[in-house]
Amino acid sequence: MNGTDDHLLLLNAQIRIEKEMEYDRWYKEIPFIKFPASWEVKIIPPFGGAVVRFRVRNTRGKEISVYLDCYDTLGCYGSPYWEIFPAADNDIARYAMNDIDGLLKGLKAAMRRRS
Repeated sequence: MNGTDDHLLLLNAQIRIEKEMEYDRWYKEIPFIKFPASWEVKIIPPFGGAVVRFRVRNTRGKEISVYLDCYDTLGCYGSPYWEIFPAADNDIARYAMNDIDGLLKGLKAAMRRRS
């Protein structure tokens, strides 16, 4: 194969993933999130079947992993949900996709938890 063939294979794979994961649907439905100004947010690739992934870090360096699962591929919730880890109890916590207040409260509680 040459570079052009490889590029076309990659392009076709990207198009298929975007269609299968319904990116054109989710970018409209995923709500905005207003994070506290003191937090840093690092966007990371959505591996493992997540639609969105990111990490949140506070000023003390505490990091929480967050993903959005819209298809119950990573867990079982029954509708699109955010999962954070580690949560305040050092386990996972899940919040409905539109429950941004709950997500932020869960993140704040997890940030306050002593390691």
